[in-house]
Amino acid sequence: MFRVGFGFDVHQLVEGRELWLGGVHIPHPIGALGHSDADVLLHALCDALLGAAGLGDIGRHFPDTDARWKGADSKLLLKEVVRLLKEKGWQVGNVDLTLILEKPKIMPHVPAMRSIIAPILGVAEDAVSIKATTNEKMGFVGREEGVAAHAVALIQKD
Repeated sequence: MFRVGFGFDVHQLVEGRELWLGGVHIPHPIGALGHSDADVLLHALCDALLGAAGLGDIGRHFPDTDARWKGADSKLLLKEVVRLLKEKGWQVGNVDLTLILEKPKIMPHVPAMRSIIAPILGVAEDAVSIKATTNEKMGFVGREEGVAAHAVALIQKD
């Protein structure tokens, strides 16, 4: 049995915050604002996996009202999501992720992101696709006020 889930996340970009994407610290003068480390790519991935398994969304499992998750490393959130999936008999097949931001360039960081995400998911690196695009200077992403991510995940019964 297979299931597909879709995830989307967006975070405001502000001064005084670090930029974490796909579990990698990206040197940049502005970072994503959020309760945790605000890793928009991992948050979208968590939502895709949770959605595929019918387990709700990231806000249900890691609410911003819970002090335990303040400043949390999103890799820990992803590990917990994978644990929840395994508990229900699911395993990850593959994921396809897209970041949307104007700057900085992401492609030099993709190999590091894949090498972090794949072992957490329990898949080979070639089962983790990461792409990036700009918003062609339109909207909040184009004005560099925010970053967005889309994720699609395939899961299957063990």
